[in-house]
Amino acid sequence: MRSAAAGASGLGVTSETIFALSSGAPPAAISVIRVSGPMAHQTGIRLAGELPDARHASVRELRSAAGDILDEALVLRFDGPASSTGEDSVEFHCHGGRAVVAAVLGALEAVEGLREARPGEFTRRAFENGRIDLTEAEGLADLIEAETESQRRAALAMAEGGLRIQVDRWQQVLLGLSARAEASIDYVEEDSVDADPGLQRDCAALALELRSWLDRPRAEPLKDGIRVVIAGPPNSGKSSLLNALVGQDRAIVTDVPGTTRDHIDVTLALEGVPLRLTDTAGLRRSDELVERIGVERAERMAATADILLWLGEPEQGPPHPCLIPVHSQSDLPERGPAPAGSLAVSAFTGSGLDALGSAIVAAARKLLPAESELALNRRQATAMAEAEAALASASTTPDLVLVAEGLRQARGAFDRLTGRAGVEDLLDALFGRFCLGK
Repeated sequence: MRSAAAGASGLGVTSETIFALSSGAPPAAISVIRVSGPMAHQTGIRLAGELPDARHASVRELRSAAGDILDEALVLRFDGPASSTGEDSVEFHCHGGRAVVAAVLGALEAVEGLREARPGEFTRRAFENGRIDLTEAEGLADLIEAETESQRRAALAMAEGGLRIQVDRWQQVLLGLSARAEASIDYVEEDSVDADPGLQRDCAALALELRSWLDRPRAEPLKDGIRVVIAGPPNSGKSSLLNALVGQDRAIVTDVPGTTRDHIDVTLALEGVPLRLTDTAGLRRSDELVERIGVERAERMAATADILLWLGEPEQGPPHPCLIPVHSQSDLPERGPAPAGSLAVSAFTGSGLDALGSAIVAAARKLLPAESELALNRRQATAMAEAEAALASASTTPDLVLVAEGLRQARGAFDRLTGRAGVEDLLDALFGRFCLGK
């Protein structure tokens, strides 16, 4: 069965049969070796003898072409298109020793017509054969790379088809609107929206719903981390604070002003929230070229930070929508009490670090998608914005022909969103992110 995605991109069911280790590298308790393609069942019979019924597991002796026993494994058979790739496939659940895995892979490599799968090829076949759409493939890629709990939850919701289900509903609404527009053009003498006075209203309602999705926090901060920039004058404790928050010495700390000449980036997670913590050069006037360049970079980073930790005097802090004043080095007697609104923190004693961490997490959560919300990535948001603009235009024109054209453009944008059209240049990069055997 050829999917809409396959038909649009020129990619279809391939004649090649592929195999790969689809579990972690040995040694392990169990290793899963997958075969997919038109020769999968034939290959399974060659190694395991009679195959079990589809979607049933049975223990079989795996043998080489010479008849030598390779392993006693659990064998599963899947019939296309009702398989993970949409093709006939077989899985061998073997003992996870290196020698066993190497022997089974060697036996598969010896079968004429089989080749080892490339990274992401099993998932790409699932996409090409219509088992998943592009949004689910992107979610799966993000799930593989997830490092925090927030990233895992967001990626899993996308991989399980959360956005696909929503887009399917929008596409059904669009088809209905298009049918109404075409019917009015065909059967009404005047090509005017007066023929269907509710058509513009319904186009506007759908555009408004898409706009509400576009106004949500995006996936990139969740994936890349919220950028938290530490800024302030020289010797205000910026590098010491970064080291204390990270829990290890990542920045050089001295009493010499201007020690930090360039920024230092550290990724970490606080309470499951991904962060990129950045230490910057002390902000001051300097005639020394290298330090002046560092100060200019620090100023730019402070201006573009998602969250700014300001370690200078509160009244000297730069304007920023999410600024957290920090009264650093609070253990020093000469520092005195913290000004109103500032958090007293000592990187030396650890005092105030928990409160600062909580303040950072609270500010970061406001910039991230809520746990129950699906977050669009940049590509998905671009396609959805095109659909929203086309619908908004259709909702304001009095010409039915232009309304129908706007609806057609919106449908095309959704096809690009789901991967049914116009994504050929994206596929190699996307599936190249997957590991071998996925």
